[in-house]
Amino acid sequence: MIKTVKLFKVTRNNLIQGKTMLNENTVAKILEYGLQQGADFTEVFVEDSVASSINLLDQKIEEINSSNSFGIGVRLLYGNEAYYGYSSDSDEANLLKLTGNLGQSQKEGESGDMQSLQPQSIEDIHHIAVNPETVSKSERVELLRELDNKTRNHGDDIQQVTVNMSEKKRSVLIANSEGLWAEDSRNYSRMRLSAVAEKGDGPQTAAESPGVLGGYEFFQDLNLEELAENAAQSALRMAAAGYIDGGKMPVILGNGFGGVIFHEACGHPLETEAIRKNASPFCEKIGKRVGQSILTAIDDGTIANKWGSCNVDDEGTPTQKTILIENGILNNYLSDRIGADQVGISRTGSARRESYKFAPVSRMRNTFIAPGPHEIEEMLRSIKFGLYAKKMGGGSVNPGTGEFNFAVQEGYAIRNGKIAEPVRGATLIGKGFDVLSQISMIADDLDLAAGMCGAASGWVPTTVGQPTLKIDSILVGGR
Repeated sequence: MIKTVKLFKVTRNNLIQGKTMLNENTVAKILEYGLQQGADFTEVFVEDSVASSINLLDQKIEEINSSNSFGIGVRLLYGNEAYYGYSSDSDEANLLKLTGNLGQSQKEGESGDMQSLQPQSIEDIHHIAVNPETVSKSERVELLRELDNKTRNHGDDIQQVTVNMSEKKRSVLIANSEGLWAEDSRNYSRMRLSAVAEKGDGPQTAAESPGVLGGYEFFQDLNLEELAENAAQSALRMAAAGYIDGGKMPVILGNGFGGVIFHEACGHPLETEAIRKNASPFCEKIGKRVGQSILTAIDDGTIANKWGSCNVDDEGTPTQKTILIENGILNNYLSDRIGADQVGISRTGSARRESYKFAPVSRMRNTFIAPGPHEIEEMLRSIKFGLYAKKMGGGSVNPGTGEFNFAVQEGYAIRNGKIAEPVRGATLIGKGFDVLSQISMIADDLDLAAGMCGAASGWVPTTVGQPTLKIDSILVGGR
């Protein structure tokens, strides 16, 4: 249980720019005071973030935004119960008052042993080649205009183009009563392109949204021609498409963002935040078969510069590669401190939060299905009639049951072993736990795609991914 107390919510308008971390003496006082409230464990999380974005709509700059956010979160643990509060006022007296108010929720007990704070050595595996601060706004705007023009060049049926560039730098300090003192810096860069096409039967939208944990070199290295072509041609094909007849059928699920189904329907139920509450179909399944032997699924926070990667998680635990499912056997869960202790597994470096306003919980990082031995042509030959879901769109899922409903952004009918006409309006409906056993063929074309994942600790950058794979039977919704 997490009980949140929100105190001293003030803006940072009068805060000195660059005042990122608290004085070590102040942090130590907060941690020790938390223990004096009878807490078993106390944690301080400090964040200073700078974010910016530029949005181009209909060939005009619609808005340019920039923002700063500074704040401190304090967490007290009593067994597996967490009491959390936050403030953007860095005054020591106010932070001690916040800590005291959190502690008043519990009976006062004996103070635990406060360990001396020791800086943790953090290896930064996310190289930044071009500091975003050295690049002018005008250069960014020209890049957006160029991408807009390249997208519109694909024909008059492209009715609308939206291009957005977003960047964020998070500087964080994590300290706790066990002596941890960890500082980390995270730079995020992302481009979003949306193209709308219309050919008489309503508009169709296609989008591309690559992103990295890295600097401005990401934008300089983008293949704008490829990005524009992928979005524009997908929208045009779907605008001219008919509809598929629904029913249960085999589906070939395209690589990259196709992994959103595993992420939503299986990834969330594999987080200890769900497991410890007995709200997952994967409870008590470690060591048991959950899929065919061809299936291996991984969550890896160590991949250099990937959107969902990190050096340490938001509890200061070093990130790692976690094999969730190996050859069809459930191998592990994704855990934070509370989840690991309660479920009885090791921490996986998966504690994440949107900002200092949220307590951390177990979350995914870069989650994907590993490559397999099959060819896509082999998959196609095995299907008389089915659906090729080349690219997935949005959807919804019930984390407790794994039930999902996802739209297909770009789809094609499969007829007699070949990709046939484009079809619009298809949805995939099922349960994640059930779908795992239906995955029978996996190709070797693994691709990863950036996304944002929302849960109890807010929105965090995550990567989804998979190779092209075959699901033997799944319910497809049509018009």
